[in-house]
Amino acid sequence: MTNQPRPLLQRIGVLFYGALCYVIFFATFLYALGFIGDFVVPKSIDSAPSDPFWVALAVDLGLLGVFAVQHSVMARPAFKRRLARFIPEAAERSTYVLLSSLALLLLFWQWRPMGGNVWHIEHPLGVALMYAGFGFGWLLVLVTTFLINHFDLFGLRQVWLFFRGQPYRTLRFVVPGPYRIVRHPLYVGWLCAFWFTPTMTVAHLVFALATTAYILIAIRFEERDLITAHGADYLRYREQTPMLVPRLGGRDEAPASRQSVA
Repeated sequence: MTNQPRPLLQRIGVLFYGALCYVIFFATFLYALGFIGDFVVPKSIDSAPSDPFWVALAVDLGLLGVFAVQHSVMARPAFKRRLARFIPEAAERSTYVLLSSLALLLLFWQWRPMGGNVWHIEHPLGVALMYAGFGFGWLLVLVTTFLINHFDLFGLRQVWLFFRGQPYRTLRFVVPGPYRIVRHPLYVGWLCAFWFTPTMTVAHLVFALATTAYILIAIRFEERDLITAHGADYLRYREQTPMLVPRLGGRDEAPASRQSVA
């Protein structure tokens, strides 16, 4: 980011914009917990169906596709460079967060439940284990964002530095905690949140399958960008650390730094 001083009103405006985007994201995150977990929110992933099956399936796949395209295209470095021509560079991450949140809110609003159970667990122990896995997934997602700098990931650090007239510096990431076990603990958390449920409806299964496929595809693009950014260091880290499933037994020491592009 440029070191040239910017007008105070512009810096205040970018800071307010970034804070607003974060508030919208956090509200969306909380709503997603209820939507996927099927509690509190007025319409969840498992609500009673109201449309013919094939109509509901087509609408839901379209909504998931909108989110996947937005989330993937805007995460690519080339798109970020183009976007920076039209908005302050400091607001790029906040814009990404805002549009991702809006794509999710559209999905929550227009989601079409489909009914029908793939599985339904009634035994108290089984239900407890499923909810434990669900809670673990959400907790892992939240903890992981802080391990890779929560405020940078969601754009607050960028707009704060811009407000103070300080240049943005790319963060140097060590390989903390779960990053020494798998390369993508954030995605592991999402997979747990999507798949651990005592009642798996058809709509929930469609959601889980589509998001799992998206995650597997997104990892390929993300790791390509990481290799471009870090070369041999990331290649060595990729060789030593499994992608999503922890390896039984020990492993060699990981490289000292890692840069997230998610």
